[in-house]
Amino acid sequence: MCQIPVFSWVTATVLEHVLRTCQSEPLPQTLTELYTNFLLVQTHRKRKYGAESSSSELSTADCELLLKLGRLAFEQLQKGNIMFYQEDLEQVGLDLSEAVVYSGLCTEIFKRESVFNQSVYCFIHLSLQEFMAAVYVHHCLNNNKTELEEDDEAMKISLAVDTGHFDLFTRFLHGLSVETNQRLLGPLLSPIKTAEDMIQKVVKNLKEMSLMDIFPDRSINIFHCLVEMNDQSVQQQIQDFLNSGDQSQPLSEIQCSALAYMLQMSEQVLEELNLNKYNTTREGRWRLIPVVRNCRKALLSECALTETHCEVVASALNSNPSVLRELDFSGNFFLGDTGVKALSAGLQSPHCAVEVLRFEKIKDCMLTWHSCHSLASALWFNPSHLKELDLSDNFLRDSGVEELSVLLQSPHLHLQILRSLLQFFGSQLFLSGQRSAVEPVSSKELELSYNELQDPAVETLCQFLQAPLCALQILGLRYCRLTALSCTALAPALKPSQITALDLSDNVLLDSGVEQLCAFLQTPGCELQTLRSVSEVYCWFYHVLSKMFGLVLFCLLSRCGLTDLGVSALTSALESNPSHFRVLDLSKNPGLTDSGVTRLCDFLKNPLSRLETLRSSCGLSDLSCEHLASALKAHSSPTLKDLDLRKIQVTSAGIRELRDFQRKPGHRLRSDTFCQSSKFYI
Repeated sequence: MCQIPVFSWVTATVLEHVLRTCQSEPLPQTLTELYTNFLLVQTHRKRKYGAESSSSELSTADCELLLKLGRLAFEQLQKGNIMFYQEDLEQVGLDLSEAVVYSGLCTEIFKRESVFNQSVYCFIHLSLQEFMAAVYVHHCLNNNKTELEEDDEAMKISLAVDTGHFDLFTRFLHGLSVETNQRLLGPLLSPIKTAEDMIQKVVKNLKEMSLMDIFPDRSINIFHCLVEMNDQSVQQQIQDFLNSGDQSQPLSEIQCSALAYMLQMSEQVLEELNLNKYNTTREGRWRLIPVVRNCRKALLSECALTETHCEVVASALNSNPSVLRELDFSGNFFLGDTGVKALSAGLQSPHCAVEVLRFEKIKDCMLTWHSCHSLASALWFNPSHLKELDLSDNFLRDSGVEELSVLLQSPHLHLQILRSLLQFFGSQLFLSGQRSAVEPVSSKELELSYNELQDPAVETLCQFLQAPLCALQILGLRYCRLTALSCTALAPALKPSQITALDLSDNVLLDSGVEQLCAFLQTPGCELQTLRSVSEVYCWFYHVLSKMFGLVLFCLLSRCGLTDLGVSALTSALESNPSHFRVLDLSKNPGLTDSGVTRLCDFLKNPLSRLETLRSSCGLSDLSCEHLASALKAHSSPTLKDLDLRKIQVTSAGIRELRDFQRKPGHRLRSDTFCQSSKFYI
C-alpha cells in the first residue's frame, strides 16, 4: 500500500508521533490500528502553532464532531459520492463555521475546494472516508442505532460491489471489533458489546462464507478482514503449505483466498499456475484466479470459468508490466463468446505479451465466429508476441476462419503454431478463405485435423506449401476424408528438409496413397521424424458417432486399407534415409500380417535406424514377435522405447521372445509397452 502516497503519509504521521512522545506500546500491526492511531494524532493536534494537547483521551466535543463526520462519510459512501456540498454537511449537523470545519482535525483529513464559485467538500482520500464511515457504523451498532444488522451484512455489501469502494470500509468495521482499537477510541465506541465469543463467531462465518457468484478479486477481502481481527491462523496455514511444497494438501476456500493474496504479493514471479493441481473445490480454484497477475503460465483448463473470470485475466493482461506469457482456457464449457470478448479487452492492451493462447475443446459452449472476430480485433492491436493459437474442437466453420484470416495476414504477426479444428464442417474450407489463413511464413505447425477438407482443399493447401518462404514443419490432416489423390498432391509439395511430422491418420489412403508418399520419404535430405498414416475407411463416420453419443472410439475403428504391399513400399523408402525417423504408426490395419512385420524388421536391423516408437497392432502372431526380437537383438544400439502390440494373437512363447530382449544390457524398451497376455491392451 505504500505505493499510494496517502498510506505513506498516514504511516509517517503515526511513526513521527510515536518517536516524539516515546511511547512504549507496540507499533500498529493492522490497517485499522494504523488509522485509529492516525485519527487520535490529528484529533489531539491544535491548528495554532502545530502544538499537541496534553490529554490523550477524546473529549465530548471531539466525539460529536467525529460522529458527524462519520455519518457524512457513511451516507455518502452508500450513494457512491466522494464530493459533498453544503446541504450534505448541514443534513448531518456539521457547523460550517471556520472554527469547526477548519479545526485541527479537519485541517488534515477534510478539505474544501471551490468549483464554479461553489464550495465543495471531501475527505483527502477515500480510505479516510471509509474509516470514518466504519467508526460511525460501529458506534451505531454498539448503541443499538442499527445501520447494519451485523458485520456479515457489511461483508455481503462489499462483495456485491464490483468497484471495491466498500472493501476498506468492511476491513475497518471488522478491525474495530478488536479490543485494542476500542480501547484507543474509548468513548467514541462505548459501550463495548463485542464479546470474545462474538468475535470467534464472526471469524468462523468469514472462513465459511460462500462466494459462488462473486467476482474472484472480492474474495481476498475476506482474508484481509481476518487479519484485521488479529486472526493469523489462515495466514500461518498457507505459509506452512508454501514451505512444504506439497500441492496435494486439501485447501478450503478461505485458504485459497489467502494463498491468492500471498502469491500476488510475492516478489518472485510464479512460473506456472495450474488450478487443477490444487486439492480444493471449484470455488476454491476460482479464488486462485487473481494469481494470474503474478505468473508466467496460467493453466486454467476445465475449471468451469465464466465471463467474470475472463475479466480478471483481462485485468492482469492490462497491468503494467504484464508477466503472463501462456494462457490455457481449454475445456471451459461455460466460457462462450462473451467470455472470449471479455478476455479480448486485455489481449489488445499494449502491455499484453502473451505468446501462447489456447481455447481447445470449448465445444459445449458453442464458441463461434464471434469469438474469432473478438480475438482477431483484439490481437490486431498487439500481434507481435503471439506464437501459438489453439482454437481446436470448436464450431468456428469457414466464417470463423475468415475472421482470423484478417489477423493472420498482418505483417507483424509471427504465429508459429495454428490449430483450428472445425469439427466436421466446411468441406470448402480452403476454397473459401483458409488459404489466406495460413499465409504467414513464420508458421511452424498447422493442425487441420477433423475437418471435412477432402482432396480439392488439399490441392489448394499445396499451393501454400510450395511457396518459397513457407517454413512449415508439422502438418496435421487426420480425419479429413482424404484419399490417395491427396498423397499424390502432397508428395511433391512437401519440403523434405523442413517437414518433421506428418499426420495422415484415419484417411482412406490405401496402399496406392502410401506409395505416393514413399517418393517424398526417399528424397535426399528428408528429415521426417513422425509419420502417422492409419488408413481407415469408416473411422470418420464412427468418430462423429462417438462425439454425439459418447462411444469409445477405439472399439469402433475397423476396416482398414493398408496391407503388406503398402508396408513393403514404405519400408523401402525409409531404408533410403533412416537416421531421422522416430515414430511409425501403422496400427489398426488388419491387412498387415506377419509378412509385413518381417519387412519392417529389416528396417529395424539397419544400424542407422533411430526409430523410438513402433505401433503395428494388426492381428500378428508369434512369428512377428520372434522377428521383432531378432531385429532388436541384431541392432548394436537399439533406440526403440515404445512398442505397441495391441490385439496381437500371441502366446506366452511369443511374449517371451521380447522379454528376453528386455533382459539384454543397454536396451531402452520400457517394461510396460507390452503385456503377458494377448487379452489385454499394451
